[in-house]
Order: sequence, then structure tokens, then C-alpha cells
Amino acid sequence: MTGFARFFIPVLMAFSASVATAQQIEQPQDTVLLTISGEVSVTNADDTALFDLAMLEALDQHVTDVETPWHDGPQQFTGPRIIDLLNAVGAAGSELRFVAINDYAANMPWGDIEAFDVILATRQNGETMSVRDKGPLFVIYPFNQNPELRNEVYYGRSVWQVKEIQVLP
Repeated sequence: MTGFARFFIPVLMAFSASVATAQQIEQPQDTVLLTISGEVSVTNADDTALFDLAMLEALDQHVTDVETPWHDGPQQFTGPRIIDLLNAVGAAGSELRFVAINDYAANMPWGDIEAFDVILATRQNGETMSVRDKGPLFVIYPFNQNPELRNEVYYGRSVWQVKEIQVLP
């Protein structure tokens, strides 16, 4: 074996092992709340990424104090920024489709998660949200910080009871 091959083969094997490891995330240990499908490269179940509450809450958490058309008075929502969540699964697309438990779905351009701190809320006023209270996952735009978001277009993209995010090309 040449010197080049002796050097190159172990480097290539180490690189391949690190790439294979980087392409998976941990397995959910509890009830799966969210499935991310489509244009994702980091998965834990075939071609999808499954998350339980603990996995979502292990991501950097952001707090949004906001008034919504669906609640009386200001509310505090906590959860990961959607862009951070999608970066964690190696997502690359131009549009996102959020699907709710009742199969309501709304599309969001990728630019929304780059321009605004849109979160996937796991908590409202410090408490996990039940299905009855629009949970367990709720897309929350920063309506108070960006008054231009206070219209039917963005309200329609604020899907509650989210069960799936489809990353579209």
C-alpha cells in the first residue's frame, strides 16, 4: 500500500463515520408530538425526524410575549425557533407546510422563519398546552414586535395542534 493510500483510507473512513453519525438524531423516549418530513437530511425514523416534548425542549428556547386573536389578554409562549428546529434536521427548502391534528394545513414561505422569530410553542404561560388549549404545539409569530404581521395571512399560518412539518423544495 502506498503512503498516500495509508493516509487517505483511514481519513476517508473517519470522515464517513462522522458523516453517518451526523445524519441521525436521538430517538424519542416519549410520545411523538412532531414529525418533520420532506427535504431533511438528519433523521431518526426512515426519512423523517420524530420529536417528543423533551427533544423539542432540549433545543434553545425562546419566549414570545404576544397578544393573539385567539386569547384574552397578553400571553407568553415558549418554544424553539422554527429555524433552529429545521437547522437541527438539516432542512433545506423554500416552503413549509404545517399540518394540524385535525388535518388543517397551512403553508409558510421559508423567508418567514428567516425574517421573524417564529417559534413552535410547547408552553403557554409556563404550562404545556393540551389539545383542548391549542396544543401541544402552536406556531407563534411575534405579533407584538412586528405589527405588520397582524393580518389574516399570518394568522392563517399560525397553526395550532401541529403534528407535522413538511419541508417542501
